[in-house]
Amino acid sequence: MARGGQHNNDDRFQPLTSPTSGSTATQSDQSFMENTNNPFFIHSGDHPGLVLVSHLLTGSNYNTWSRAMLMALNAKNKPRFVDGILSQPMTDNPTVGIRSRCNNMVTSYFLNAISKEIADSLLYLESAHAIWADLHERFHQSNAPRIFQIKQQLHGLSQGSLNVNTYYTQLKILWDELKNYQPIPVYHCGGMKAWMDYQLQEYMMQFLMGLNESYASTRGQILMLDPFPPVAKVFNLVVQEECQWSIGSRSSAPSDSMTFNASSQLFL
Repeated sequence: MARGGQHNNDDRFQPLTSPTSGSTATQSDQSFMENTNNPFFIHSGDHPGLVLVSHLLTGSNYNTWSRAMLMALNAKNKPRFVDGILSQPMTDNPTVGIRSRCNNMVTSYFLNAISKEIADSLLYLESAHAIWADLHERFHQSNAPRIFQIKQQLHGLSQGSLNVNTYYTQLKILWDELKNYQPIPVYHCGGMKAWMDYQLQEYMMQFLMGLNESYASTRGQILMLDPFPPVAKVFNLVVQEECQWSIGSRSSAPSDSMTFNASSQLFL
């Protein structure tokens, strides 16, 4: 039987001797349970009540939820139970019991990560693959409507009553999801770097535009810098300003000279 990470076909799951032998099934089961590279391996910490993702699927968050779930399943070496590659074996195959246990385990992962209203409609589906396909058919959105929604949210997002960290986090979530939908252009002779620099500049502009007017002086000084600093460093500067205000060291927006000195730290 092939071992390790070889996943070309199901020949590796065949018994070492006749499948009618009880000792053969026991030997096969033991092998699968001990091989951590095998999709049938179940860790001692795995149990049906395990929650793999932090947010429940409610329907509208399917795109982000499915991405997080696939990452978690990959960490568990179980994505093949949802992509349909692992088909159900013949009933006389000694791996049928192991497959059934793993399938039920992955099904439990799904039910624990889905709102009760949706989970109740999935209980009678026979496999984890069937659940995954059903959720995709119901909630997957094509790219164009979702891109429109993201850009609409970005256009309307501003700091308002949010602190700088929460505001930036909400922006970054939308940026990262939008980036996932955008094709990567093919450039030569440094063109890719120029395109990436332009995207980062757009992010920085969007972040600065949505800040409250109390940061107007800080924003003005940053916009005067050449070249533009990375958006993460701009964020760090604004957070420093916010922290100093919150402890009472400043009663109003910082002066131009103090802001410029802080901004110059971006290049240290």
